[in-house]
Amino acid sequence: MEGKARYQAPALKKGLEILELLAGSSEPLIMSDISAALGRSVSEIFRMLQVLEEHGYIARAEDGYRLTNRLFTLGMSQPPIRDLASTALPVMQELARQAGQSCHMAVVSGAEMVVIIAIEAPGLSGFAVRVGYRRPLHRSNSGRILLAFQSPENREAMLKDIRASDPQFEEGDLVARLDAAVAAGGAVSPSPMLTGITDLSAPILVGGIARASLTMPFVDGAANRASIEQCNDLVRAAAQAIGAAMSPIKDAPSRANAMEEEQ
Repeated sequence: MEGKARYQAPALKKGLEILELLAGSSEPLIMSDISAALGRSVSEIFRMLQVLEEHGYIARAEDGYRLTNRLFTLGMSQPPIRDLASTALPVMQELARQAGQSCHMAVVSGAEMVVIIAIEAPGLSGFAVRVGYRRPLHRSNSGRILLAFQSPENREAMLKDIRASDPQFEEGDLVARLDAAVAAGGAVSPSPMLTGITDLSAPILVGGIARASLTMPFVDGAANRASIEQCNDLVRAAAQAIGAAMSPIKDAPSRANAMEEEQ
């Protein structure tokens, strides 16, 4: 019996398989597609879909089933993420106000980065990324920052996940970019999605490790409040402020030491 789980929960397993399948699909899936992909009968899938829909984890539309934000909301309610979000939100709002640009914060989710906070630009113009947006770690400025500022062990584990999901990626080029980001304290890179946008990213460090990345999709324009260089400085200062607020408070001098200094 070695290598097998000691306890089995078939119904739970089926539900998790459906959630994972929908999470990996870029489009809604109909019941027959889900049944075929998982190798399970339509009747089994039907019952599980009903339960998942009833509890708000999936939603049904004319073109099929899709995930809701229920799982994302549960993850956001965890104390570490909740504390990070509550600490970062006012700093990011002030960053957007000063720069006149949008900004967003991302964290690691497997071999991807996921945006957990997004602040829109205060003016009518600007580009904003939606909360919940995902992209492979190695294919976004935010993700590369999350990869770069890790311990060697953590970085290697994350690269292993990337190798499994994208065997064709150029690891040598990626590692060079990660090391350059560490040396520079952040990264500036043209957006891989839209022309005319430059991603300005910096790590939110807690204990020397990137807990999250802060990114501003800089849009150049005549009415800009700040230059790209100024905005880059603002992003790095904001990331440092969030990281400092999240870091454990250093031990204050003991009362005995304080008394000795007074004497």
